[in-house]
Amino acid sequence: MKLIIIFFFLFSIHLFSGIGAGTSAPSALPVELTSFTLNFSGGSVLLRWTTETEVNNYGFEIERGLNFFISDWEKVGFVQGYGNSNSPKEYSFIDIPNKGTKFQYRLKQIDNDGKYAYSSAINIEIKVLNEYILNQNYPNPFNPSTVITYSIPVSSKVILTVYDALGKFITTLVNENQEAGNYSVNFNSTGLSNGMYFIRCNPIIL
Repeated sequence: MKLIIIFFFLFSIHLFSGIGAGTSAPSALPVELTSFTLNFSGGSVLLRWTTETEVNNYGFEIERGLNFFISDWEKVGFVQGYGNSNSPKEYSFIDIPNKGTKFQYRLKQIDNDGKYAYSSAINIEIKVLNEYILNQNYPNPFNPSTVITYSIPVSSKVILTVYDALGKFITTLVNENQEAGNYSVNFNSTGLSNGMYFIRCNPIIL
């Protein structure tokens, strides 16, 4: 027997110009790192960290590992530093993992002369809920692209499609078997008119 669940989200296109949690103890970096935390919500991970003082700080690379035991790190972003500072500075970064439930994050602090050091790693295990979740896309409204996140509790064939307000098929974003976990997909609206569109998610339990 196959269980089929269908649900929708409504979003709009407007043309224009122009949360699991974890913490780690501060570590010995060239800057004085006083806190490093993260929170998970709506398919995204929010990292926050604070420095007490900074000397010659070029910035921070954010690295993500896909589990707790294998040191297979991937750079997922960069945040510019303040250079030199004798007062507390706050930083933040949002990461949207496209698969998996166990992650670890660390900061690579880089000096202006190219020297670098790593913070301690934060481990986080995202508990997969016992239901299918399709989160509201972000940003919304958008132009030309937006990110859609969703969660599946068990291994499923996931079909994610887009329709216009009249029910006309626009495109298929996902059509594949996926393990239980949290996922994200990018939708590019280039070539589409302004208006309201539907996201249809049709997961089939394997």
